[in-house]
Amino acid sequence: MITYDEPLFRPPSEAYSLILQVSLGCAWNKCAFCEMYSNKQFRLRPEEEIFAEIDSLSSQADQIRKVFLADGNAMVMSFDKLSRLLDKLNATFPKLNRVSAYALPRDIESKTDEELRILTSKGLKLLYVGIESGDDKLLQVINKGEDFSSTSSALKKARQAGIKLSVMILNGLGGQKYSEQHAINSAKVVNEIQPEFLSTLVLSYPYGEDHFKQKFNDEFIPLNTIELIAEMKVFIETLELDNTVFRSDHASNYLILKGNLNRDKEELLDRINGVFDDPANAKLRPEWMRGL
Repeated sequence: MITYDEPLFRPPSEAYSLILQVSLGCAWNKCAFCEMYSNKQFRLRPEEEIFAEIDSLSSQADQIRKVFLADGNAMVMSFDKLSRLLDKLNATFPKLNRVSAYALPRDIESKTDEELRILTSKGLKLLYVGIESGDDKLLQVINKGEDFSSTSSALKKARQAGIKLSVMILNGLGGQKYSEQHAINSAKVVNEIQPEFLSTLVLSYPYGEDHFKQKFNDEFIPLNTIELIAEMKVFIETLELDNTVFRSDHASNYLILKGNLNRDKEELLDRINGVFDDPANAKLRPEWMRGL
């Protein structure tokens, strides 16, 4: 039996996965925009606890095909611990075909190329990485602890080891002051990485706008709906991708965009331009629906 330490978060695509909490909280937990684990002190759970939970599910072993490792960046675990965990999962769940986790670029960089290849061979096939922005100044302002170079280097390293990537950019993160450079440099870092999956969310304020401004180390003027969509236009215009599944359909997004980039790039831009050409019929998600 599994008892979770709440709150518990997972990507939407892991809705039918076994969620295994191997760590609590986030090892960094300093980003200005993020409150997901603000009430948790980070720690790795003891291996014996995790293995006992896995054993408790042995009667359902044939039903488990995907496992998501929570919390905020389970990839921070050492190679040895991850390797033993994957061995345990494979031994217990014979039909397991994918293990995934949230990761920070530094978590990936801490593993050697060979270690990443071994983890991939044992089933670690997908990492979710919140890039947030590719702009070095903005990353510094929000206290991300990464920059364009560290993000690009680590994520390319993961892909070279055979790990698929799902990356996220945060629309509106820099407010009016950083909007254009945020859009352009975010697209540039994504272009370097060429991830399999890309999504965008809109910056939200779970504890209010003033609370966010206190953590944002510069002037912050939020973008209105049209400015957010204009930022998205610059971002998509700058993207040069070979074969990336793109989704901008989170509850926070005003304008739903889905496609494959760059194949559907012009179609997505036409949809955005339609907002500016005919705002009354743009079919934007109303304010009251955001966050549902």
